[in-house]
Amino acid sequence: MQHQHPTPAATSSDAAPPLAAGDNALTTLQVDLDEDLRFAPGQLVLSERALFAHLGDGGPWQRHELTPNLTLHHHDHAGVGTLELADADRLIARWRFTLGANVQALRLVKRFEQLQHARALGVPPEGDDPTRCPNCRAPLPPDSDECPICTRELTEPPSTWVLLRLWRFAKPYQGRLLAGFLLTLASTGATLVPPYLTIPLMDEVLIPFQNGQKIDPQYVMLLLSGLLGSALLAWSLGWARTWLLALVSERIAADLRVGAFEHLLQLSLDYFGAKRTGDLMSRIGSETDRISVFLSLHALDFATDVLLLGMTSVILFSINPWLALITLIPLPFIAWMIHMVRDRLRTGFEKIDRVWGDVTNVLADTIPGIRVVKAFAQEAREAGRFREANKQNLHVNDRLNKTWSLFGPTVSLLTDIGLLVVWAFGIWQVSKGQITVGVLTAFIAYIGRFYGRLDSMSRIVSVTQKAAAGAKRIFDILDHVSNVPEPANPVPIAGLKGGVTMDNIGFRYGNRSVIRGLNLEIRPGEMIGLVGHSGSGKSTLVNLICRFYDVTDGRILVDGTDIRRFAVSDYRRHIGLVLQEPFLFFGTVAENIAYGKPDATRDEIVAAARAAHAHEFILRLPQGYDSLVGERGQGLSGGERQRISIARALLIDPRLLILDEATSAVDTETEKEIQKALDNLVQGRTTIAIAHRLSTLRKADRLVVMDRGVVVEVGPHDELMARQGAYWRLYEAQARKAEAEGSDHDAVLIASTLQQPSAHEAVGP
Repeated sequence: MQHQHPTPAATSSDAAPPLAAGDNALTTLQVDLDEDLRFAPGQLVLSERALFAHLGDGGPWQRHELTPNLTLHHHDHAGVGTLELADADRLIARWRFTLGANVQALRLVKRFEQLQHARALGVPPEGDDPTRCPNCRAPLPPDSDECPICTRELTEPPSTWVLLRLWRFAKPYQGRLLAGFLLTLASTGATLVPPYLTIPLMDEVLIPFQNGQKIDPQYVMLLLSGLLGSALLAWSLGWARTWLLALVSERIAADLRVGAFEHLLQLSLDYFGAKRTGDLMSRIGSETDRISVFLSLHALDFATDVLLLGMTSVILFSINPWLALITLIPLPFIAWMIHMVRDRLRTGFEKIDRVWGDVTNVLADTIPGIRVVKAFAQEAREAGRFREANKQNLHVNDRLNKTWSLFGPTVSLLTDIGLLVVWAFGIWQVSKGQITVGVLTAFIAYIGRFYGRLDSMSRIVSVTQKAAAGAKRIFDILDHVSNVPEPANPVPIAGLKGGVTMDNIGFRYGNRSVIRGLNLEIRPGEMIGLVGHSGSGKSTLVNLICRFYDVTDGRILVDGTDIRRFAVSDYRRHIGLVLQEPFLFFGTVAENIAYGKPDATRDEIVAAARAAHAHEFILRLPQGYDSLVGERGQGLSGGERQRISIARALLIDPRLLILDEATSAVDTETEKEIQKALDNLVQGRTTIAIAHRLSTLRKADRLVVMDRGVVVEVGPHDELMARQGAYWRLYEAQARKAEAEGSDHDAVLIASTLQQPSAHEAVGP
């Protein structure tokens, strides 16, 4: 058995793990404790073939080959997480860490299990098998693109214990939480003073007065002052407690909201393809609000109730043990009811969350698409969709309210019966002379508070399950691992030239193979035109180059380095993207141009707009560069939006430029303006352009013809036309279509492809 004993002599990131050729780091974990639970840095790196460990003591990396019988166990106790690597009969290594790294540890374990699952099936992590998941190699369901292992979300009802995971966000405020707990303890104690003072008031003041004795005014004032003082103390402590814990809970919820959104932004595009916008908005918005209300109000009340019940029980037993036991009679019945109702509640609240997500989805679909709705006169249809979703929401709520409406009154009935039993037993004890009237009066006062808090605690089951359901939906986002992982030790990017090499790459959407065995070399500064029928894989290839997805086979190299070894954000800063449907954010024209470079000066913004042939129409806007473009740029025409998107790409000065059908949705005159802007944009950059209209690729150095995920032809226009192959057929078909439609402009542009110089001949290297 091997134990790890890192020492704090060196950091864990002094060197990269010794990856073999073709092996790639998938995820990493920083561990910070040694076997003696002393702080000491260390690092784990999981690759496709091995688990590497660096002890932080300046020594070499330890390599543990991923054999089929290897297992990685995770558990935590008392704030310390542990990972144990073992085979069938022995423990190989152990690493410890504080729970701040627990989420990343869970991701590492999940990725490890996916790799081992593939090996257990006898399938290597590599290979082009459309019937298996490209990530974990598990068999895919028939006619499904989603892997049940990699894309599943937990379907079981949320456990209340999920709320304990909020400690990750509460930890920065632990000092304030401790102060709030102490205030809660003190204020609860202050509220228990008045009933105790009723004993001397009854037994030493009121009852003796009825028997003819005089009242001692000073003693009465002392007791009344005690009642007033305890009330004021309880008020001030309660106010301070509520204010402090409300501030903390709002900050926890805000951190949770920001954390969920930031993690959402880091996820790969395939996650968003399987989610509805309204559902994600509901999770990050309303669910965090629900958790905030739970933490600021109900959790505080619950803590107060627990303290009050415990302290009241101690007082009751100190006054009269037998009467205290009678008080506890309803407790077993209430506990049984809570247990019975809890499962129904937590299942019901999760259904409510899902149904409410459906309601939000209708809104998220309809409001942004209101133009299409009105254009096709589908207002009644969308109203019907919303009415049906709202009806489902009402139905689920009605079923849950039916259960809850029976639970609350039943608990109240049990506490009332318990109070009657206490009255009866107390009167019997007074008649026997075993207790005084003052003791019984204090007992009844305490019991009133006891049963009141018991009833409140039973009702908190509802809000607790609501919060648990909301927390589960948020942690479903936080626990999701991006399919485009960051490298463990990213390679810095300096002086990118823009040479791109695709080395036998393959890619699948689920079990559908889109690209197979593709090889292509793009020289720095070269302009490549991608052509082919719809569905041939052009846009997918561009997505892989941008690393919106990762290849399932082979590798993509930029300047000789696998792009998976670059930090994702650093790599994408060198890519300019101009899409067929440009997306503009709500804001000014200047803000949209400077989106990729927020610190750009106004001169830089204007220069980019001039180069994009957008300066003139921007000046015609009411406030020029400070004009609001409206949501998604609806205040501008399609061509204007496209030229702003070109200016946005120009401003960041990318080394790699992607043009995805940049002129296909505009008229002829607008296309001329956009083409002028593109001529400025492609100068000196490696450019990959997709276009259905072959006329827009007249300046490309080479044309790459794709068909069903493979490259079938590569070469200049003249050479491909001479071959009379796939490109020639595309060209001829488009020319006949242009002639049939009478489009002189397209015919001229297509014919001019033969005479136009290449990008290098036109603008130089």
